This record gives sequence, structure tokens and C-alpha cells, in this order.
Amino acid sequence: MVAISIQIEGQTGLTWSRWQRLVEAIEGLGYAGLFRSDHFTDPVPPDREALETIVSLAYAADHTRRLHFGPLVSPISFHHPVMLTRQAIALDDLSGGRFIFGVGAGWQEREHAMFGLNLGDMRTRMARFAEALEVINLLLRSEQPVTFNGSFYQLREAQLLPRPQRPGGPPIMIGGGGRKRTLPLAARYADIWNAGFLSPEQFRELSAFLDQLLQEAGRPPSSVQRTMMTSLFFGRTREDLYQRLDWWRHYDPSYASLSSQEILERVQAQNRTIVGTPDMAIAQIRRYGEAGIQELMLQWFYLDDIEGLRDFAETVLPFV
Repeated sequence: MVAISIQIEGQTGLTWSRWQRLVEAIEGLGYAGLFRSDHFTDPVPPDREALETIVSLAYAADHTRRLHFGPLVSPISFHHPVMLTRQAIALDDLSGGRFIFGVGAGWQEREHAMFGLNLGDMRTRMARFAEALEVINLLLRSEQPVTFNGSFYQLREAQLLPRPQRPGGPPIMIGGGGRKRTLPLAARYADIWNAGFLSPEQFRELSAFLDQLLQEAGRPPSSVQRTMMTSLFFGRTREDLYQRLDWWRHYDPSYASLSSQEILERVQAQNRTIVGTPDMAIAQIRRYGEAGIQELMLQWFYLDDIEGLRDFAETVLPFV
């Protein structure tokens, strides 16, 4: 079985009224979890409403009873790890232990330039991310005050109180698939690894590589849950599906002249998204399960379409 969660791109027009409807619907329809991107805006214009992530997750913590939830993922490039850890503990405690602490290095240049935030080159980003993960790990899991001397962060007999109600605090989720930097960090620090937009074969290969890194780090492969984020283009009927696929005409000009069937065939050929009617989606999800994925976080782009979420929940969730 593969757990199915919904991921919302919060910088694409998310408002409080939309978020409130989505939280209620996703909780009630039987999805496993609800995740949010953490961005100010998109890499290219136009700019749209972008509901702040941590505050919105506090609402989700207090207005759900079943879902696990979290950022997918919060960039260390504009979140200080001490404050982010403090918020993560509070969200986990408020929700009764349902928060997933998703963190990443940061990548989107436009939003950093727009607000004067220091993204840095790739070497800087990954060095800062590694230090942030060490700070997060120390603050979550040490029962005694901790000291840390890094190039980016320093702690002096530091301790966050109250201590997490969940032993060890919320699980740390690390997103990314880089063999040289990200996966070694996941092997050291992650409770959950989240890949993105891979085919089942690509996922199986990277997951096996992570197994090797975990064994070298003295951790059993089963200690890290395997998850993936990808897009969902779903229709209860072929006509509904074709309407969803119109998104590609706006996203990529090379699709503009294609028929709906041609768009479907091209997206299917990429073999890294969930696209189709119920039977097609079920078959794709099962292939990911066979590749070792325990949870899929599916991007839902249609912020006002609660009926579409209901259709997917009714026709797909019971069979995966």
C-alpha cells in the first residue's frame, strides 16, 4: 500500500479562504497527509497570493485530528534553524505528534533576490544546510544544553524548552536526490527521504544508493521512510482529464499546438507524474509502490476544485 497525501503550491494564489477549504476537505476525504511548499513567489512572473507557510500549518495543526502535515520543504536559506526548530516542536505538540519537519537548502534565485536574502552558490548552500541539520538535530534530540561552533551558526549551552512531547521531536524530512551532497545528509540526519519527479526505475536506483549510505553510517535502511513528490493530472473521465492537461499549454509553450490526446501521451512518456483516469492512476501508483515508495505527495494545482479531490479520493484511494 502507498499512502497518498496532497501537496499545495502555496505561492500560486493560496489565500486563507482557500486554505481553510482545502484543510477541511483533505482531512475529511481520507488522504494521509497535507503538505505545502514554502516560497514567497514563483521563479517567473506573474506573482500571486502566497500564504505564509508556518502560520498556515499552525491552522492545519489546530483544525485537523488525523492528517500528518508539514512543509515540503522549508528552505534554510531564509529560515534560521533555531527558530524553525522551535516552531516545529510547537506545531508537533499542538497537533499531538503529526508534524513532519521538512527542510531543504533553498534553490529559487528570484525570491531571494527580490527580498535581499542570501542564497549563495551551491557550495555555500550545501555547507549551510549541513550545519543547519546539525543544529536542528542537536536541539531536537539532546536532553541537555548543547554547544555548536560552525561557520554559519553557533550555539552556547542552548536548549529549547519545553522539550518535545514526542521523544526526539518531529521526524526530519530531507528533500532532494543529489548523490554527492543531499543523500549523504539524508543518510546521516533524515527520518524521511523525499525525492521529486522520478520514474519508478529512477527512484528504485536512488533508494538503493541511499541504502548503501545508511549502512555505511551504521543505520538500517528501514530507519528512513521513502517518499516522493510529483504532480497529479487526474480526471474521473477522459473529458475531465483533458481539461486538467490544459495546464501544460500555459506551462510550456511547446505543448500549445498539441491536441489533448497528444499532451496526454507526451506526459505519460515522461513517466514521472501521475496522469490519467482512475484505472491509469491506480496502475501508476502501484508501480511506485513496487519501487519502494511508501508515500506519494501529489501536487494539486486546482486550489478551488474540491470536487476533483473528492473524485480522486473516491475512485483511487481505496485501491492503492
